Amino acid sequence: MRWVFALLIVPGPAWADSLVATHTIRAQSVIGPDDLIAVEADIPGALTDPAELIGLEAKVTIYAGRPILAKDIGAATVIERNQTVSLVYRSAGLSILTEGRALSRGGAGDVIKVMNLSSRMTVSGTIGADGTVYVTTSGEG
Repeated sequence: MRWVFALLIVPGPAWADSLVATHTIRAQSVIGPDDLIAVEADIPGALTDPAELIGLEAKVTIYAGRPILAKDIGAATVIERNQTVSLVYRSAGLSILTEGRALSRGGAGDVIKVMNLSSRMTVSGTIGADGTVYVTTSGEG
């Protein structure tokens, strides 16, 4: 009888719900609540909170039944490649606004390269939530 009591108090493995895809989610698709389901399994690297995931974009194709990993998702795209964007440079009270052409696609917070349409120089900048690119460093000439 003592061994039954001992088995009840010895902790077993803790199971957490992991999120998996309900169907194939194509790369560049925004993830919605119908795209995922929680399964009772502790899958290393799998996300567990749907609120962290809904509204983000799949960076790679995620197949049905596969876990959704943090490295496979990111911010939804705000800027597409070759899109004309507002380019802002700020330094010590100076602010310069011009237009540029995005050389890659990205979401808010991503750093992308943009060609300044006036000077034809390539610069790197961080994408703002409104689609404006804020220059962080000068690029190649």
